[in-house]
Amino acid sequence: MKRMLDFILAIILSILLFPFMLIISLLIVIDTPGKPIFSQIRVGQNSKAFTIYKFRTMRTDTPDVPTNEMDNRDKYITSMGKFLRKTSLDELPQLYNILKGDMSFVGPRPPLFSQEMLVENRKESGVDQLKPGVTGWAQINGRDDMDDSEKFEYDFWYFKNRSLWLDIKIIFLTVLQVFKGEGVKENIEDSNE
Repeated sequence: MKRMLDFILAIILSILLFPFMLIISLLIVIDTPGKPIFSQIRVGQNSKAFTIYKFRTMRTDTPDVPTNEMDNRDKYITSMGKFLRKTSLDELPQLYNILKGDMSFVGPRPPLFSQEMLVENRKESGVDQLKPGVTGWAQINGRDDMDDSEKFEYDFWYFKNRSLWLDIKIIFLTVLQVFKGEGVKENIEDSNE
């Protein structure tokens, strides 16, 4: 049932937001040269690799290392990128990931393979059986303000308590947080563009 709801909602949103996403793509290219879409390999369901898609928020000459390992990451984030990250609009291309079946609207956020402790904890506890989500229980309880061990605790709680009503609550609280701009640190765990 969750997969069916994800698919139907992703189709509706893709159709409704397509013109808006085209405008964002154009603004990204105007802001800095390069492709508007950024792709990256992440850890997905059952610890298998998949490609996640996001709007590009960093310059194309950014070093190929995780953003949180950069000393001067702010110099690589574009003007448009700052806005996209603050509003979480950089996540919109993940509608394609949902349509493909790689992701769900709600679930643990897909980690980088370099987040070894988080990946291993999820695998050992069974959390990796879940499809990764565009948003999740950890994101509404701190978003980017927590380390990987704290994220895992929230992910595990969600794994044990997941339900349709909890997913609806998480989506509602995510939208509320995005509008308030709470807990955003420009998605440090996301990207090595």
